[in-house]
Amino acid sequence: MGLRRLREPARVGRCFVALAAAAAVALGCSSTNPTRSATVDASAPREDASVRTEDAALGAEGGRRDGAGPDARSVTDANTSGDAAPVDGGGTPYVWNLPTGFPVPAVPADNPMTVEKVTLGRYLFYDRQLSSNGQEACAGCHVQKLAFTDGLARAVGSTGQLHPRSAMSLANVGYMATLTWGHPFMFELERQAIVPMFGADPVELGLISNQQIEDRLAGSALYRELFAAAFPGDAAPITVGNLTRALASFERTIVSGHSPFDAYLYRGDTSAVSASALRGYALFNSEKFECFHCHQGFDLSDQTYWQDKAFLVAPFHNTALYDIDGHGAYPAPNTGVYNVTKKPEDMGKFRAPTLRNIAITAPYMHDGSIPTLDGVLDHYAAGGRTIASGPNAGVGSASPLRDVLIRPIDMTADERTDILAFFDSLTDTEFLTDPALSDPFHD
Repeated sequence: MGLRRLREPARVGRCFVALAAAAAVALGCSSTNPTRSATVDASAPREDASVRTEDAALGAEGGRRDGAGPDARSVTDANTSGDAAPVDGGGTPYVWNLPTGFPVPAVPADNPMTVEKVTLGRYLFYDRQLSSNGQEACAGCHVQKLAFTDGLARAVGSTGQLHPRSAMSLANVGYMATLTWGHPFMFELERQAIVPMFGADPVELGLISNQQIEDRLAGSALYRELFAAAFPGDAAPITVGNLTRALASFERTIVSGHSPFDAYLYRGDTSAVSASALRGYALFNSEKFECFHCHQGFDLSDQTYWQDKAFLVAPFHNTALYDIDGHGAYPAPNTGVYNVTKKPEDMGKFRAPTLRNIAITAPYMHDGSIPTLDGVLDHYAAGGRTIASGPNAGVGSASPLRDVLIRPIDMTADERTDILAFFDSLTDTEFLTDPALSDPFHD
């Protein structure tokens, strides 16, 4: 069918035309197949105890994007033109400076973006005081030079506990429709922050109570000043709720959109990428490879959300990485959306991550079980992974739960080279070294 569109504009319901090596080709936007999306059921059980703790800490303050709270489309008027609306409660309005082709991120109405909150959130993100034992910070698992992941197959918490999943990249996290690998009900950064802070299984930062971290931060002259500036309307601003608001504000500024491929696609620089990368892009958007179905739009993911987007779409996918029982089972506890919904059809479904900076975010998949991008291509070329022996033995390509788009690909050596060249062109070195995202304690 030729090339599909890769980009999504700030305006709802339209697509930019994706450029190919020889010419621009205008085709229709691919629609999401609802039969492959995990059903969002508000009555479904939570994923684990760590998720249950979040509502007690935040109360009813965090709105939900599925409409079960404050209007998800009620956001700030900050925009890329340099104008910003006054912020209720005080603070300096944050002005977005977004890459070409990027819409304005959605921001909760009760947490408008301000310069002061972003500054506070940056300090908190890099501060080991956010862990109970003072040994770990958010930045421990989300390292800027690694596109805010950690280079490990499975993350390690502040107590040394090995986590079941890989730490996801935070590149463009403010645009993610849902957060974490397989939780269809985790919509807000403010709410998600509670999980690593207070979760007990696995232990990440290991905090014990709100009072523990509030007292610790209140003892710091730096944080007394930063919290007062960020929340000038609060008589006692140092609270867990405000802490998560500040963290979320900083995280929404972690935006990557200045790769060589962006220079080519959005800014018309035909010298920015190689001929091999452009051939790889054409393959990526072809019906032979089918990559574009799950990795689409400006963030190369089928789970994106932004200001004024008409509705949220959050599909999850079973990529046939495992089939340990002949019926499609994944090894516990990494059962994907099934771990939340308990619906058999959700077994092994995970969110498709962004492919931005993918060349430097190894190892791959939700459990880091594929060390290289070559290995990822092997997995998809086979239509699923075969594990010959051991507790996870099985033939993924035979899984009855395998996504319909996962099927064998007759990939040539030249095609492999070109696809990898395209992936390399998605590395944003400016993002990896941006001082505004770096450790403020080392400025």
